[in-house]
Amino acid sequence: MIEAEPPQGQAPPSEAVRTAPVRALHAAYQALAAVVDPLEDEDSWQPTGCTGWAVRDLLFHCLMDCRRGLVALHTPAPGPVDRDAVTYWSDWRPDTEGAANGRRWARVSAGMFLHFDQLRGLYLETAAATLHAASATDPGLLVSTQGHTLTAGDLMSTLTVEATVHHLDLVAALPHAPVASTPGLACVRTTLDGLLGRPVPLDWSDEHYARAGTGRLPLTAAEARALGPDAASFPLFG
Repeated sequence: MIEAEPPQGQAPPSEAVRTAPVRALHAAYQALAAVVDPLEDEDSWQPTGCTGWAVRDLLFHCLMDCRRGLVALHTPAPGPVDRDAVTYWSDWRPDTEGAANGRRWARVSAGMFLHFDQLRGLYLETAAATLHAASATDPGLLVSTQGHTLTAGDLMSTLTVEATVHHLDLVAALPHAPVASTPGLACVRTTLDGLLGRPVPLDWSDEHYARAGTGRLPLTAAEARALGPDAASFPLFG
């Protein structure tokens, strides 16, 4: 097993630090599963916070992200590390050709499920398998995904961010659905602050920051003034 070595003279991370990515991923995936599990076919046609996607389209996208995580957790890499939990997102910008192609692919693929419960069941079992794999993986293991190498712990953090942001998207037209997890939202905030280069200088809730930082909510004139030159960096990823 290949592990990321701590710098010379530095003590290895504590057990709490090492298990934090696993616990955050469990919280995010379990919160999302609580939304998905009771959904019926009629619910699957509701709009989401993702442009052009109904609930079923977004759920298919989430299924593919679980699958990607499951594969990555079983794909040790020789290194060196070229991404971490923050810099991983530097490749993901909105309004690119790849993003547009991804939207179309998810819509077409989700439409191939005749019954929504087939897609729902596949998502839930794949998410559970990903959590099982994460629990059994050393967070220091180097893994490969999306053409990059990062630690398994940082991979788990990216999966947590993805699941949490899409949880907010998924419940846009489901007002009585369970809320996103607190650890997941905290992980999103940490990631956005890392991309911004400082803690955001606005009194935003975690949910508002998640939406504004990923382009789901446009900045108001007052928010743009408060951010100053950093306003041009928004959305930080999308």
